[in-house]
Amino acid sequence: MNTFTLSRKIGFLTGPILCIILLAIPFTIVTPEIDRVIAIAAWMIIWWITEAVSISVTALIPLALFPLLGIGDIKSVASNYANPIVYLFFGGFVIALALEKVQLHKRIALSILKITGTKANGIVLGFMIATALMSMWISNTASTVVMLPIAVSVIQLLINDADGFTKNDKNFALSIMLGIAFAANIGGMSTLIGTPPNSVMLAFLNENYNIDIGFFQWMQMGVPFAIVMLAITYFCITRIFFPNRLGKIGGSGVIIQNELKKLGKMSRGEKIVLVIFLCTALAWMLRSQLNTLLPDIILTDTTISVIAALAMFTIPLDLKTGKFPLDWRDTSRLPWGILILFGGGLALASGLKDAGFIAMIGDYISGQTDWSMWVVTAVLIFLMLFMTELMSNVALVTILVPLVVGIAIGMDVPILQMVIPVTLASSCAFMLPMATPPNAIVFASGHVRVDQMARVGIVLNLISVGLLFAVAYWIVPLLF
Repeated sequence: MNTFTLSRKIGFLTGPILCIILLAIPFTIVTPEIDRVIAIAAWMIIWWITEAVSISVTALIPLALFPLLGIGDIKSVASNYANPIVYLFFGGFVIALALEKVQLHKRIALSILKITGTKANGIVLGFMIATALMSMWISNTASTVVMLPIAVSVIQLLINDADGFTKNDKNFALSIMLGIAFAANIGGMSTLIGTPPNSVMLAFLNENYNIDIGFFQWMQMGVPFAIVMLAITYFCITRIFFPNRLGKIGGSGVIIQNELKKLGKMSRGEKIVLVIFLCTALAWMLRSQLNTLLPDIILTDTTISVIAALAMFTIPLDLKTGKFPLDWRDTSRLPWGILILFGGGLALASGLKDAGFIAMIGDYISGQTDWSMWVVTAVLIFLMLFMTELMSNVALVTILVPLVVGIAIGMDVPILQMVIPVTLASSCAFMLPMATPPNAIVFASGHVRVDQMARVGIVLNLISVGLLFAVAYWIVPLLF
């Protein structure tokens, strides 16, 4: 099967050609500096939208072209790829690798399912809670992959029972599959490391405007938002769109118990990883108190993350054999491309800022005195939320967040009041299978059709717009 589709071929050629045309124009469009950055930005945006090549490969373009075109020297451009936020996410990835390697994430998920019982809707809720909790700390793709086989085993009980696979059974299967996908997307919004768009936004604000958001500070907003969104999603799926009217599902408890038995007793590796994980989470939550208590030691979220990563490689499970929770070979599964993507996004954003493009946007917006901040915020949330159904949310945040900042500055409103809800909107992708990896994974199970996902998704998308607007209006000013 040829995956290099016509749209990708067109994007592959259009990107560099448009860049060359913009650079070759014999007159100035805005300013020479802005024109050069916009030419490269146009190339990158086309490749990001069409995914002509990997979005991480596209992120390397500034490192190659900015120094050549005099937009920035190699040292300043390269520094974007080693931003502290990149290492915050690196540490998060390492923690996630360790959780997966010792299968602690699976034990936690199964334990939650055991608590939520064997009634049909209770099982759906259990899968959603377990998936969301895992997605706070590991990738939403990994959490979906962990939950899917267990869900398929439970669905298989209904396929093989005496009355066959009835309409109610199909609704239960739909509920559990959509519940897993949507919970994976929602859970990631709870923490700064739960989903890449959060870290892309933070890195840009930190680098360009010296704005820092604490890990626990974000969770004070992210966790309540995720809980509300998860509850609404559960209600919509199980009560409105796909009610199953099933009671207790016989044998489901046995499946969960058997899966737990396969894991056996908690190993030394699991215990050590759990301690490191809990200590890291507590350090993130109590960072400001720890800095007050220990004034000679300056803790940042990135420092805590790197210490945790180091601990995963250096705290021995068995000193005699030199066995540790992780060794360097395990990092072959670490998504290095996402870390490069952060750097490329920061480099492009810095280029736009240094050339004066963001200030220009701000000046233009500030001149539009009849524009309401709340109307503009709602439009930006809506735009981000529905665009993320069609393209990578990380690439979209990389492109739009600098512009949103420019708009906020131009309207003389707090930057975070616009940027945070718009960034969160990039993770509210519920309509289409191609919108996020979790959506695609459950769609591939064969239990979900596109129209079924879209029916629930469009409603959840619209509800998300309202909730995010509420976050902008009430929550962000209160917490930030």
